[in-house]
Amino acid sequence: MSLIESYRRTIKRKKGELNKLRTSKANVVGKISSHKKKILSAQATIGRTKSLATLNSKYREIEREEKKLADIDKKVAEIDRGIAKVEGDIILEESKLGRAAEREQKKRDAAEKKRIVDNERRMKEVSGMLDKHSKMHQETNRSLKELNKLPEEITVLFIASNPLDAPQLRLDEEARSIQEMIRKSEHRDSVSFETRWATRALDVIQAINEENPTIIHFSGHGSDHDEIVFQDNQGNAKFVSKEAIVQTMMSTSDHIKLVFFNTCFSYGQAQAVVQHVDVAVGMTTTIGDEAARVFAAQFYSAIGFGYSVKKAFEQGKAALMLEGIPEKDTPELYVKDGLNADELIIVKP
Repeated sequence: MSLIESYRRTIKRKKGELNKLRTSKANVVGKISSHKKKILSAQATIGRTKSLATLNSKYREIEREEKKLADIDKKVAEIDRGIAKVEGDIILEESKLGRAAEREQKKRDAAEKKRIVDNERRMKEVSGMLDKHSKMHQETNRSLKELNKLPEEITVLFIASNPLDAPQLRLDEEARSIQEMIRKSEHRDSVSFETRWATRALDVIQAINEENPTIIHFSGHGSDHDEIVFQDNQGNAKFVSKEAIVQTMMSTSDHIKLVFFNTCFSYGQAQAVVQHVDVAVGMTTTIGDEAARVFAAQFYSAIGFGYSVKKAFEQGKAALMLEGIPEKDTPELYVKDGLNADELIIVKP
C-alpha cells in the first residue's frame, strides 16, 4: 500500500472516529432535558406538599438528578477533549497527505518530461528516415501534430478586485487554494486556471474575450444592493449593478457554463444570471475570508475530479462543516430552468 493511500485510510478512519464521538456527545447531551424535567417536577411537588416524608423524598430525588447532571457535564468535557484530539490528528494526517501528494506529483512531472524528450527523439529519427518519401513524410507530420495536441480543457477565469478604500480581503490565498486543489484533482490537465487582479469594470469583458472561459469566478466585495465592487482608475471602489453583470454574461462567450459569485450578498446576481448560463453560485449574506476560501477550493477540487456541479457544491458545504466554519448555509446553488445540477458535469472523465 502506498504512503498516500495509507494517509487517506488513516484520515478516513479518524473521520469515522470523529463522527462517533460527535454522535456520542449528542446522545449524552440529549439526556440533560430528562434530568432537568425530573428536578422541576420534584420542586413543584415540594411547593405543593406539606408531608415531611414527601419533602425528604423529593429533596433526595433532586440531589440524585443533580449528581447525574454533573456526571453528564464531566462526560461531555471528556468527549470534547477526545474530539479536539481527533481533529488535531486529522489536520496532521492531511498535512502529511498534502506533502506526499506533492512529492508524487514531482515524480510524475519528471517521468512525463523524460517521456516527452524520448518521444521527440524518436519522432526526429522517424522524420529523418522518411525524408525521401514525400507522402509518408506528410503522414508522419500529421501524426506528430496529433501527438502534440493538448487535451481538451476548460478554463476557470478568476476575477479579483480588492479596492484600496474597502476592507482588504485575502484573495490571493483564495486563488492559491483553488489552484492547489485543482492540481491535486484527477483531471487536473483538463482545467486551466487563469487570474485577473485589481479588476476594473471594463476589464471583465476584455478578460472573457481573451480567455473564452467555461467558468467565471468573481472574488471580492459585494453590496446588499445586488452589486459587485470593482475598482476605478484610482484603485477605489466602483459599484457595478446586477443588470450590468447579467448583460455582460449574455453578450460575451457562449462557452460560459457556470458563474461563481464568491462575494457578499450575491444571491440576486446568481438568480438573474442563470437566465443565460447553466448554473451559478451566490451568497445569501456576508461570507468570511476563510469560509470563501475553503468552500471554493473544495468546490473546484470536486469539479476537477469530474463530479457534477451539485456534488461539488455539497462537498464545498461539507468542507465548511469539517473545518468548523458556521457558514454552510451561506452559499446557494442556482440552476437554469430545465437543467439538473446532479447531471451537469463540466470536466468529463
